[in-house]
Amino acid sequence: MTLGVGGSTMDLQLAGLSPRPGRPPAIAAAEYQARLERARALTAALGGDALLVGAGASLRYFTGVPWGATERLVALLLPRKGRPIMICPAFELGSLQADLKIEADIRLWQEHDSPAALTARALAEIGADVLALDPAAPFSLFSALDKAAPSLRAVDATPVIDGCRGVKSPAELALMRYAKAITLDVHRRAAAILVPGIAASAVKRFIDTAHRAAGADGGSTFCAVQFGRATAYPHGLPGDQALEEGQLVLIDTGCQVEGYNADITRTYVFGEPGDEHRRIWDIEHEAQAAAFAAVRPGVPCEVIDETARQVLQRHGLGPDYVLPGLPHRTGHGIGLSIHEGPYLVRGDTTRLAPGMCFSNEPMIVIPDRFGVRLEDHFHVTEDGAAWFTEPSLSIDAPFGAS
Repeated sequence: MTLGVGGSTMDLQLAGLSPRPGRPPAIAAAEYQARLERARALTAALGGDALLVGAGASLRYFTGVPWGATERLVALLLPRKGRPIMICPAFELGSLQADLKIEADIRLWQEHDSPAALTARALAEIGADVLALDPAAPFSLFSALDKAAPSLRAVDATPVIDGCRGVKSPAELALMRYAKAITLDVHRRAAAILVPGIAASAVKRFIDTAHRAAGADGGSTFCAVQFGRATAYPHGLPGDQALEEGQLVLIDTGCQVEGYNADITRTYVFGEPGDEHRRIWDIEHEAQAAAFAAVRPGVPCEVIDETARQVLQRHGLGPDYVLPGLPHRTGHGIGLSIHEGPYLVRGDTTRLAPGMCFSNEPMIVIPDRFGVRLEDHFHVTEDGAAWFTEPSLSIDAPFGAS
């Protein structure tokens, strides 16, 4: 039997959980202010007079407001000079004030009002002719602003947003490290509860409960539990599966702490690994390690993807996205969004810089049979990379000897 897989119960594993000690502090007021000042500088470099950021991860990054986007406009309007302006439905004022982490003027609109017209008036007040617009903003907002302020020119604010969010501060790295440590422990406990016949849905419910017990903000942000043939599909197959002896198990899950994400995948065998399971698992492990070793400041993101693919090709897999082989990119950025730029993929020539954070998951798929994905995350350092969580040790001891 694979070491650490099976042999325990849900009750025993949950009884051993409590909020993980050493939770890092939330992002401080001074850091929010530094983010706003960097955004102003990048907006100016782009030729913009102001930056508009809608609800979502970027609004949380700049203001602390953790709201998702809806049909009602909630946004930050950041002039190059002067106080930030928050645009918000009037009935949400109390909630906004409770979440807001920056000093700002607040402009309110009623349900019958046009928030685009309100935004246009604010832009006119600050003398803004060129607006750097959040790339995540819906086209409907762009269209409404175009009608409300025909002379306004909008430019893509991606260089501003990515230029701020792409490089994480020590405080952000600490929150991510904490979240990932929680998820890795939950992975270990999920492996321990496996028994023949257990349903994938039961494992998902356990993982959600365990994340909550371990101190995550809420339960699992997502959870994929795949057995056997379903592991050959990167995002699984529909329906609920029951575990059988000798099947591969692929679990991909994560949580949030102060909005910062964990996202870890483990693949192992319930029972004894077969020769082909072992061969593909070892190639996957080698490819992940090679991608990590290739990380250096200044190296283009696409080089890391190519490095992983070269390992697979040496073992007769691929090339490119041909199966058996790697059907998707090697990795994605991570932070307040589970997937965010830049990406470890061909064509992304962004140069790695200290503080950038990525997944490393060069999955191998054997069509209609099985797949192996090992996913851990690293951050770029001054001279290479550092893991947030230690990678899986081996197919026989995926969580180590203990």
